[in-house]
This record gives sequence, C-alpha cells and structure tokens, in this order.
Amino acid sequence: MSDPLTVVTHPLVQHKLSLMRAKDTSTASFRRLLREITLLLAYEITREMPLTTQGVETPMEEMDAPILAGKKLALVSILRAGNGMLDGVLELIPSARVGFVGLYRDEATLKPVQYYFKVPEGLNDRMVIVVDPMLATGNSTVAAVDLLKQAGATDIRFLCLLAAPEGVARMQEAHPDVPIVTAALDRELNEKGYILPGLGDAGDRMFGTK
Repeated sequence: MSDPLTVVTHPLVQHKLSLMRAKDTSTASFRRLLREITLLLAYEITREMPLTTQGVETPMEEMDAPILAGKKLALVSILRAGNGMLDGVLELIPSARVGFVGLYRDEATLKPVQYYFKVPEGLNDRMVIVVDPMLATGNSTVAAVDLLKQAGATDIRFLCLLAAPEGVARMQEAHPDVPIVTAALDRELNEKGYILPGLGDAGDRMFGTK
C-alpha cells in the first residue's frame, strides 16, 4: 500500500465506531460491532492482495477467472484485545493462517513485555496482517512487528480500530514500510497512555472485565 496511514471514512464504519465509543454500549454489542467494523476494514487492507488466473467453467462457457495467488495470508493477533478482530477478518478470508503475539504493557514504563509468540511458518512468502484495536503509544505494535520481521515477514500491514498521533509517529519512525489502516485518528494520549477521546480499554470492554 502506498499510503502509510489510511483512515477508512466509510459511513458504516464511522456509524458503528460511534456506537462502540458510547460508554453504555453492552459487552455483547461492543464485541459484535468490533467484528463488523473489522470485516469492513479488512476490505481496505487486503486491497492489494496478488491475483492470478485459473480456468473455471461457468454454466455458459470456460474462462480464465481471477483467484488469489501465493501462500495463504497470515493473520497475527496482539493478545489479548487483538482476538476480538480475528473473527471479522476470518469471515472474509476463512483460509488465513493465524498467529499470536503475547505482549502486555508495563503500567509504570508503558513498555511492552513479551510472554507468548506463535506464528505460521513461511512468513517470508505471506502477506501478514497484524491486528490490535488500539494504536496508542505504539510500543506494543512496534515490538510485535520487530518479532515478525525477525521471524522472516517482509510484507506486513497493521489493522486497528483507533489510532493516536503518537502511535502513528512511533510506528512510522520504527517501521515506515508497514502501512496502517484504521477507522479513526483520534486527538492524543492522556498521561496514562490511553487514547482521547477513544473508547476506554478495548480488551476490558470486549471481554467484560472492566
């Protein structure tokens, strides 16, 4: 993708995001809306997937029809909140391979601490889409992409629900080759590293642990 940051302004995406921001939205509704928005965002982030052709016999005649080329896409969730976005992408691309990067944020330093890493083989031959609802400080995302590049990935994209300017700048400094697709670029981070106006802690709201 040529643009380092893409904000998807489609009316359905923006409407659903506004519903998610509301603090009285239920856990069930939040989870459903996140899956629906992720599916819509996934259309944008997969726009440049490579195609080839294959012979297909329609009811009328034979033709060379476009199909996806190369190895199956790899979808990598940054635990735990990223898991809420998996279903949306898998609904669109059910054959995708799935990996997980376990990172938690040290509340004192705001730095990521790794505790789990399990990804598909052959990342160098796959498009890799990393998912996490929030791009806040950017530290966890940068750390996850570092690990994926060490594992051989060369075609990486990052998909999130909300981004803060600080997180976008951090990503573009560390990984300028990784495009970012999001539903909104919010105003700023607060002193605790949360996005403003944001929607609170996506993991807590998704899993009902708030």
